[in-house]
Amino acid sequence: MTELTEPYPQGAPCWVDMMSTDHRVTAEFYAGLLGWEFEVGGAESGHYAMALVRGKPVAGVARMPPDARFPVVWTSYLATDDLDESLARVAAHGGQELVPVFDTGGPGRGAVAVDPTGASFGLWEAGTHIGAYLVREPGALWWNELATRDLAGASAFYRDVFGLEPQPEPGMRYSRLALGGHPVAGVFGMDAEIPLEIPPHWMTYFAVPDAEAAAARAAELGGVVVHEVVRSPFGWFTTLGDPLGATFRVIQPPPSSRG
Repeated sequence: MTELTEPYPQGAPCWVDMMSTDHRVTAEFYAGLLGWEFEVGGAESGHYAMALVRGKPVAGVARMPPDARFPVVWTSYLATDDLDESLARVAAHGGQELVPVFDTGGPGRGAVAVDPTGASFGLWEAGTHIGAYLVREPGALWWNELATRDLAGASAFYRDVFGLEPQPEPGMRYSRLALGGHPVAGVFGMDAEIPLEIPPHWMTYFAVPDAEAAAARAAELGGVVVHEVVRSPFGWFTTLGDPLGATFRVIQPPPSSRG
């Protein structure tokens, strides 16, 4: 497990959030699955709510505006030291601003952009809120991964904009993105076997003690098991959907990597 108190380095995934069309349903599902508690009020009264593990923020949930037409999705945010400069680099390298800069005052500034391959992501310039204060333990973030049909192009974009260095996995359509030699995210190259209706996207992984049990529990709570549990050297993981349609993964880390 890791507790953080300092801002994330530029380019590192630092936060995930969603806009929910039904905060009560969202809160009950993730509380039952991941053990989250929520700040009193927050999205329930039309504002932003922090999801907590051991009292520390690990994710955010906002109420979807009534006139919005956005799908319910988890958005991965990458840290930036200078939001305006990073947005300029996004545009210079073929990306586009999707949600204009929003300034929350003391907590920080953010925006949402789309990369040249079509995947949307957030940017966060920390103020008093650095992002997830707890990672790599049950209920908290474990990994963030981009799925794209242009592995090389996407890897070059995040290198040029955020300084994330690609580390290709031999024999795989996969590359890890590293800062100072340390992997902080991944890029998966979708092939022709993956239906074209699945667009490029960033996927959020939350840690759980038992992936099989988490899949069964998600179904009990009204969610969907999108894919059976996969065993890999990085852990056992499965893709799930919550009752409102947001997809995400839970991963049971290998014993050697658990805190």
